[in-house]
Amino acid sequence: MAAPATAPGASGVPAAGTGAAPATPPAGHPDRVLADLADWQRAVRAQFPILTGTDEAYLDSAATAQKPQVVLDAVQRYLTGGNANAGRGTYRWANRTTALVRRCRDRVGDLIDDPDPERSGVHLVGGTTEALRRVALDWLVDTLADGDEIVVPAADHLANVIPWQEARDAAARRGVTVRLVPMPYEPSGDYDVAALAPLVGGRTRLVAVTHVHHVYGVDMNVHRIRRLVGDDVVICLDAAQSVGHLPVSVTDLDVDFLAFSGHKSMALPGIGVLWARNRRGPRYEHRGWQGSPHTVGAVSLAAAVDWFEATDVARIARWTVALGARLTDGLSRLPDIRVLGCQDSLTLDSTVQRRHGPVTFRHPGISAADLGFVLADHGLMVRANAHCQGPAGERENSVRVSLHAYNTVEEVDRLLDVLARLDTSLTTPSYH
Repeated sequence: MAAPATAPGASGVPAAGTGAAPATPPAGHPDRVLADLADWQRAVRAQFPILTGTDEAYLDSAATAQKPQVVLDAVQRYLTGGNANAGRGTYRWANRTTALVRRCRDRVGDLIDDPDPERSGVHLVGGTTEALRRVALDWLVDTLADGDEIVVPAADHLANVIPWQEARDAAARRGVTVRLVPMPYEPSGDYDVAALAPLVGGRTRLVAVTHVHHVYGVDMNVHRIRRLVGDDVVICLDAAQSVGHLPVSVTDLDVDFLAFSGHKSMALPGIGVLWARNRRGPRYEHRGWQGSPHTVGAVSLAAAVDWFEATDVARIARWTVALGARLTDGLSRLPDIRVLGCQDSLTLDSTVQRRHGPVTFRHPGISAADLGFVLADHGLMVRANAHCQGPAGERENSVRVSLHAYNTVEEVDRLLDVLARLDTSLTTPSYH
């Protein structure tokens, strides 16, 4: 590693906010938010055993989130004090497990602000991908007629692209021709609602959207989609990067399906949620024999929801957005780094909506894979590849840093310091 020619700050770039913000930043300014929530954040981080005593910085929460002690305790308690199957036995452990699974569904409904739990359904599945495939194959296919259309966000995660292709193909095998309409995007990565308007019509049966983009990190403003498509079109929301990261209200969003993964929301892997409103179209029901539920996964998810409520998801969002602003501001000062997504939201004084955790960038002289190895060698755990983006997404690999409530200002500054000191003549690290 070569030191930069000039090093105005510890990171090789001016400290976030230096010169641009007043000595006492106004309320809402990222620096002010980070200062106001500093004690809260230290208490939050202390609840994650995997982060205690480590010098490594975990910056890959969009792939999977770490688990707080209360979730680990709930799992341990269940497995050592009453592990049984649900909905099958009449003995105490079985009855208690059945109640725990039911409680998980109820708590998820509370978390996403379900306005009508008597009519809607919280279905426990393996994760976001399974949830979206079940909407496509267990529900949508049977509602499709020849000439119907599905709007598909082909620059979002593949989990929100492939299931709709599968639905089209399943319909074709029955002799029904269905057209997939590509969702248009603005250069910033946001949905282009003006361009979408003429693409939506009387044959539009479903619009698939994402709440927070897994590469660009922005809220995709899906409330605009309902206003555009009207009251009759079904909207399916991939909320994998929003549930547990910011307040999510299906009441406000007025979507028909919502999917998310437990492991991205501080629960165990292998548990996820498909929420169905059951208002537009036939009532959603799983197809086939369901078998045994993922009982310990349900226990972990209910505990995670309890933790989010106690910790305050709105505060989590304030912290991660402010921390992400510090990161994008620092990255924007590095001449060799290009941050993906909206270019008007990078600096600390930006008035444009900021990123909710994920921040993705490239270096023109170092491949994403090599840069990932470099950062890993400095104890910085990031994702460096194509991020499972759909066919209309970014064509080149990139580095994604994804933040959560347990990440610190010091970790962000350390990342900026390493990037500022990169030797651009680097080709292949010796440890690659």
